[in-house]
Amino acid sequence: SSGINAEWPLRPGLLAGEFMKQAKPFIEDGMNSQIIIRSFRKATAFALKKILEIQVTVKKDDPKEQRELLKKCASTSMCSKLIAYNKDFFADMVVDAVMCLDSLMPLNMIGIKKITGGSVTDSQLVKGVAFKKTFSYAGFEMQPKTYLMPKVLSLNIELELKAERDNAECRIDNVEDYQRIVEAEWTILYDKLDKMVASGAKIILSKLPIGDVATQYFADRDIFCAGRVTFEDLNRTVKACGGTILTTVNDIRPVDMGLCELFEEVQIGNERFNLFKGCPKAKTCTLILRGGAEQFIDETERSLHDAIMIVRRALKNDSIVAGGGAIEMELSKELRNYAKTIHGKEQLLITAYAKALEIIPRQLCENAGFDSVTILNKLRQKHAQDCSGGKWMGMDISSEDIADNFIACVWEPSIVKRNALTAACEACCVILSIDETVKNPNSNYQAPNAMPGM
Repeated sequence: SSGINAEWPLRPGLLAGEFMKQAKPFIEDGMNSQIIIRSFRKATAFALKKILEIQVTVKKDDPKEQRELLKKCASTSMCSKLIAYNKDFFADMVVDAVMCLDSLMPLNMIGIKKITGGSVTDSQLVKGVAFKKTFSYAGFEMQPKTYLMPKVLSLNIELELKAERDNAECRIDNVEDYQRIVEAEWTILYDKLDKMVASGAKIILSKLPIGDVATQYFADRDIFCAGRVTFEDLNRTVKACGGTILTTVNDIRPVDMGLCELFEEVQIGNERFNLFKGCPKAKTCTLILRGGAEQFIDETERSLHDAIMIVRRALKNDSIVAGGGAIEMELSKELRNYAKTIHGKEQLLITAYAKALEIIPRQLCENAGFDSVTILNKLRQKHAQDCSGGKWMGMDISSEDIADNFIACVWEPSIVKRNALTAACEACCVILSIDETVKNPNSNYQAPNAMPGM
């Protein structure tokens, strides 16, 4: 559900509950639930049509104008978060992160790494894959830390000598046989290392450990290696640079290796990070978040996730409406006018549906500690006026009043509103379509001779 926007799980639930509340008096008066369902669906169809009529389409021809729109959408989503004071800083970062992706905008190509310490404004965006330096053995510091156009070999192989498994047994008759067993172990390891070097790879990553012997072997040949790379980081590197995660080093082909324009290991705060930039197979980026406390960084991550979802949605759907309860009040007004043109019971039901839409601005007022009656009366009065600017009047939390939220850049993608209305209406109709529930009267029956707790 978070793939749509931050408030997506809340909005349909709130609307569906209010629809049910408005429908309850009609049910108690004996009205058939199918009439209510039909009226609510008709009202939803009318509301969706109105959203399409009044939504504002943003031109994508002007990249500068489009970027400003995306920044405003990101800033809006962060207004109520802990990072609200730095929303301009993070809005630029979020927009840059989303613009780094390709046309499909896969979310898993945006990595988020957290480093405790420093200021929140020390956070940065790396246009490429970045992950924290893994555990390393002696000899690692002798390896080069910068490469241009290196081949990247990704493995799921352990490159170290290990103790035998429990109960492993090998019976020998003389010392020469023991020496051959020891040499066989080294031969197997060096044979693997030789094949990797022969492949031409300059960066070797493995999900499993790379031991001290292999680390020193690669350092002597100017090859960078990293073991114990997490599956998420290794998989993202493969998707971005290309290649395949290999489980054997026999017959390594060029197509099995990835490529990037630049690899480097840099110091960020108290941590060292491996950076892959200029990945040809997929456009990717990594957000490195800083902050004084781990809890604050976690909250920053959640806030940025919501902003990223909003920006992705705004890029895919370039139509927007004003938020802050503005679009709900406008739809409520239009539905009331529409209900006057309908005779019969549907008029009452569509009017009740229109009243239910006011739950969004009312809940915003209650969350902010405002007088919802006063604010809603002002909004009804403004929306009732037939002027072009009145349709975007919504709540202004900063001044405890109402304002033109389109001018104030309180925007939301129109598809979010359409999805919320559709989901809330369907949830309400499903519940209303339940005539009766059946319960077995003996389900809680306990035998007289049964032991307690049986």
